[in-house]
Amino acid sequence: MDALRGIAALVVVFDHSSYAFMAELRPELMAQFNTSRYGIMVFFLVSGYIIPASLERRGCIRTFWIGRVFRIYPLWVAVVVAVLAAGLLGVANLRDFGQRNVATVTLAHLTMLQELLGTPNLLLVLWTLSYEMAFYLLVVALFTVRLHQRSTAVAVILAVLAAASVAAGLTLPASALSDRVGTGPLIALASIAMVIAICGASATPLAFRLFGGLLGGALALLLVPLNGTVPIWEGMVILAVMFLGTAIYRAEHGQSSWRVAGCTAAVVLSCAVGSAYAFGDAGHFTRRGWIVAFLLAVLTFGVGLALRHRRVPGWLTGLGTISYSVYLVHPVLLAVTDGTIGRWQQNNLVLEVAFYAVLIPLCVLTYRHIEAPSQTWGRRLARRVQPPVRPPAHDVRPHP
Repeated sequence: MDALRGIAALVVVFDHSSYAFMAELRPELMAQFNTSRYGIMVFFLVSGYIIPASLERRGCIRTFWIGRVFRIYPLWVAVVVAVLAAGLLGVANLRDFGQRNVATVTLAHLTMLQELLGTPNLLLVLWTLSYEMAFYLLVVALFTVRLHQRSTAVAVILAVLAAASVAAGLTLPASALSDRVGTGPLIALASIAMVIAICGASATPLAFRLFGGLLGGALALLLVPLNGTVPIWEGMVILAVMFLGTAIYRAEHGQSSWRVAGCTAAVVLSCAVGSAYAFGDAGHFTRRGWIVAFLLAVLTFGVGLALRHRRVPGWLTGLGTISYSVYLVHPVLLAVTDGTIGRWQQNNLVLEVAFYAVLIPLCVLTYRHIEAPSQTWGRRLARRVQPPVRPPAHDVRPHP
């Protein structure tokens, strides 16, 4: 999994850095192979494989959320502070939020649902974290109602809904719900619902857990199709892909059969490819580039899974270890290069390589000094709040 994340991170970096340093190559390549979608689909498959397993291993929603918060937010905060500082110093151009209120933009980003709340991302890559957060909410919802073993059914249902939305011609403008309700009220309502959902699902009383879990799942299922900036079918495919990763995890660990996982993959692939083909070309989206990227992402994951028992080069697993840093830090570095040396109209392989040469050591530092310590703190806190494990029934002794 680390090796796959390392590969995905490099491809995403190339996709974004090609705007600045490979301007001639980029349009030709993107029409045939959407590098951005390839990288994020690999990430989503890996998340689907890992995240539910993490929750089920802990068996505690409270410690799951603690782990996620300490895994994601510390580096996220550091990156946001860095890009804001670069903007104030005049070495980077900040995203224009128009007439949007600073408080609502900040609140939307703090939930990490900003992509689904009608708010532009401070950094382009942050949009995928919104879908990750929606996936977390759905995973917790299924866990609270004891349906977390039904990953294959969930993946199939989401994929079929994606295909059905295209077949029915169901289209909505980007952030349609925000336009109707209002961005500010929607952000406020979603933020309150998310806090209640996480706190409720993490509580001890069963009724609170059920209410919190179901509220979080409902929030995710409302925002992804009705308020995303990608088409409805692609939002549903993203969720289906993550649950496909979970279905593969179930098969590998004997919780399901490989035949069921294979059928699930066939349905998800058919619905995703069919939806993209029927959607056609639109703007910068080309169905050929998207389909090729999607199929190669699934193939890459499959090859990685087939080779999981073989020795993986240390540099590749090391790259996977720092992949979150690579993913979040590279847009900050690109913002600085855009604000200083600017973008090149011709291919410049020297600058492309130099960008990686600066980025990788910088990400090693952010991992060692931000990511690793924060994860350690998260594990310590999780151990403190972890409920005691009950002994098996045959080990229980009556009081004298």
